[in-house]
Amino acid sequence: MGRKLRSYMEYLEVAQSEYYRNLGVRIYDDRQRTHFDNATVKITLEYMSPLRVDDMLDIYCRVTRIGSTSMVQETAIYLQGSDELVHRSETVSVNYDSSTGTARTVPNDIRELVTHFERTGEVLPIDGFPDLALN
Repeated sequence: MGRKLRSYMEYLEVAQSEYYRNLGVRIYDDRQRTHFDNATVKITLEYMSPLRVDDMLDIYCRVTRIGSTSMVQETAIYLQGSDELVHRSETVSVNYDSSTGTARTVPNDIRELVTHFERTGEVLPIDGFPDLALN
């Protein structure tokens, strides 16, 4: 179970990173982390069906709620090319300020990028957000 849990956690982390990378936000970039740094505070995992070595997967994630300092992301893992849901999770994270050790408000630019993407499926140009644009 330990290895299986670690593998699912790795999938969730990669999915989260790719979600933000798609929006133009590099959540592991030290410069951007001074503005927005997602720290996971809770994960709920639900196993629906077992996986086997070499199974190919389709992983989908979306942000379902943005609070003052927190965000909720749902992730679903399917066997590739099928409707078979094998895993579902919900991750709660906060925008964390490592210099003070406290949660901070989700920045308006992150809120706008995510809300627009979730509502329309379109990615806004990152250069319109100076605190996030890396040149």
